[in-house]
Amino acid sequence: MIKLKNPYAEFQGYSCFGCSPTNPYGLQMEFFKEEEEIVCKWNPDDHFQGFHDILHGGIQSTMMDEIASWVVFVILDTAGVTYQLTTRFRKPVYISKGTITIRAKLVKQEKRIAEIEASLYDGGDKLCSESLLNYFVMPREKAVNELHFPGKDAFLK
Repeated sequence: MIKLKNPYAEFQGYSCFGCSPTNPYGLQMEFFKEEEEIVCKWNPDDHFQGFHDILHGGIQSTMMDEIASWVVFVILDTAGVTYQLTTRFRKPVYISKGTITIRAKLVKQEKRIAEIEASLYDGGDKLCSESLLNYFVMPREKAVNELHFPGKDAFLK
């Protein structure tokens, strides 16, 4: 497993809710590349709960959306935006069970649409929720020039 660098963390004013390491209200997610999957290990805090000891469903969906964007960055070597997200909640994610694992991979790409699957496992490694995401993928030149996309190599350093 290769730990990925967050090259955006160096940008002034960067405060992504999902992955900024300095956003005190955010998730501060970190990512790893394992073959063709992007993986995140994340320790939930109580302030992310919905019902007592259960990770809020909106946070679960947000985490799967965030990791899917890293699939676009690292696997597809460009940037994109979510245009559809479908989440299925199978079991409650109990915060007290500890470290959560999120995994995401590219299922297919047709022209500028990437289909990505993301799965979220609780601290007992039980599948609790999963998302199917469709991303509108930008041409690499546009991602570089308009969104300051640094290229996938910047994530692998």
